[in-house]
Amino acid sequence: MDVAILGRIGYDLYSEEPHVPLPQVRRFSRYLGGSSANMAVGLARLGARTGMVACLGSDSLSRFLIEFLNQENVDTSHVQIAPGYLPSLAITEVSPPNSFPQVFYRHDPADTRLDATAADLDYVAGARMFVTNGTSLCASPSRESTYRALERARQSGCRVVFDVDYRAMSWRSPEEAGLAVRLALPFVDILIGNQIELTLVAGASSLDAATEKLRRAGVSILVSKLGETGTRVWTGDDSVFLPPYAVDVVSTIGAGDGFASGFLYAVLQDKPLTECLHYGNAAAAIVVSRLSCSEAMPTLAEVEEMISRSAAATAARRAGVVPSR
Repeated sequence: MDVAILGRIGYDLYSEEPHVPLPQVRRFSRYLGGSSANMAVGLARLGARTGMVACLGSDSLSRFLIEFLNQENVDTSHVQIAPGYLPSLAITEVSPPNSFPQVFYRHDPADTRLDATAADLDYVAGARMFVTNGTSLCASPSRESTYRALERARQSGCRVVFDVDYRAMSWRSPEEAGLAVRLALPFVDILIGNQIELTLVAGASSLDAATEKLRRAGVSILVSKLGETGTRVWTGDDSVFLPPYAVDVVSTIGAGDGFASGFLYAVLQDKPLTECLHYGNAAAAIVVSRLSCSEAMPTLAEVEEMISRSAAATAARRAGVVPSR
């Protein structure tokens, strides 16, 4: 197994009526969602052997989610079933290019019922990379399961990735969420977050201060997602910055999951850090040019084609050549 991912599998409803306010929308399309599940699909489509450690209910929506993951070649043999519990639900308005308000339903969701077994921990330990996120720490027993999996992954020598994935509705306070993630940092090799998430985890008032504190905390690779500005990755005292790829935006939901999928796939291939950023930013650009998160995830051929096109366009601009349309 290349990647074992512990985290939430959710159910998403996206408006089929662009620019209609969410209270007035009558038609929706359904998709698999949840940041961990989105990343699992993204990595699998890129060619990584990927599996999930998670928990769903015994309801029909949960069955759809399991079937979708199976169709995407994501191993679901370690997805537990908690009868009586439902997957979380996210409902999204689609008003491109920059308005995508969401409503989340996460009252005692099935993903928080994950109670990792010895077999689940062995599964994590057998992967080359282990990925989890902050939402898995929001409630018991998934909190304890996540910490145990982090500890086991570190002991086994696999690369540990933590996506902050802050969702306010899952926590009593931002401070509680920040503390929960800080307790995980000793096990983490790669930390991924946006500006709000990194300042929350560091307990800092600015991104610069947060970056400094997190680097001092011993995180080997710190990934700072800067939205429409781009992405910066720190390793030790050095950093690499890459602006985003320019595309027509359909939906920004899932951009971070797309980035993580592309970036982590390239890390698995031992590509140079700048090249890893290109894979991440290209995957994110493809996702925002499409509707939904999971079904928008690109294939490896699509990512590499976008990287190639972007490189050719950059070379043409430097040479003073205007590309033909």
